[in-house]
Amino acid sequence: MTSPTDPQPRETPLSPGQDALLGPGDIRDLATALGVRPTKQRGQNFVIDANTVRRIIRTADVRPDDVVVEVGPGLGSLTLGLLETADRVVAVEIDDTLAAALPATVEARLPARAAHFALVHADALRVTELPGPPPTALVANLPYNVAVPVLLHMLERFPTIERTLVMVQAEVADRLAAAPGSKVYGVPSVKASWYAEVKRAGAIGRNVFWPAPNVDSGLVSLVRRAEPPATKARREQVFAVVDAAFAQRRKTLRAALSGWAGSAAAAEAALVAAGISPQARGESLTVEEFAAIAEHAPAR
Repeated sequence: MTSPTDPQPRETPLSPGQDALLGPGDIRDLATALGVRPTKQRGQNFVIDANTVRRIIRTADVRPDDVVVEVGPGLGSLTLGLLETADRVVAVEIDDTLAAALPATVEARLPARAAHFALVHADALRVTELPGPPPTALVANLPYNVAVPVLLHMLERFPTIERTLVMVQAEVADRLAAAPGSKVYGVPSVKASWYAEVKRAGAIGRNVFWPAPNVDSGLVSLVRRAEPPATKARREQVFAVVDAAFAQRRKTLRAALSGWAGSAAAAEAALVAAGISPQARGESLTVEEFAAIAEHAPAR
């Protein structure tokens, strides 16, 4: 979890009065110098608009005393903006080349803030600890293919994260922020709501990225609950019910939970004990109702 040695050419320090944030030309110059070609495999679309970066930081309510963890910093567009505002930024980057180059970019463009920056060269899904003080906020431009698993992992692993703002594919944003009864309400919606109050926080167009993606993006705000839903069931038990309910979302809960409970009759008994109709479907239930079902799981 230490910064890799930087084998790359270092950036020229900024001239006085020059904006520390990266613009389109800066991004392309950096990418060219590093031989970086954004890959679809890792969902790499770099933000090239400084105003969008400032908007994200405002919307995230980043404060001067915050310790912010950023997942997937890329070339550093958002990183630099966060460093201008927060007390400390810890960036988690899986890409070898990008991880190696980022400390030099910070040093060149924000030398006075470089001591407030730390890099973790790792897969965010495997990160179990971070250097320095506990993080208070998570702000990230998450690739669509791992956005939900990364978000849930970080919220579970780092309970000190109070505020989160993630930029994700618009469809993923809709799912995360969906309420019970919505057509897109599902596993991400319920699991995110276990940890936080979740809401859509804006839309992001395609032209602020390089390369421009084929989809629109959205901002999702998550403010951690003071306490998780009141239940005697463990989080893992509640999430097992959620997974089972949505694995066959068109079926009634009596049928969808039959595998989880051991039989349809056992599922019905658990549902009735929890005060939920066996004919209901998962898309109509709140996280608290899923927790109630988990509390009445059949004894095994």
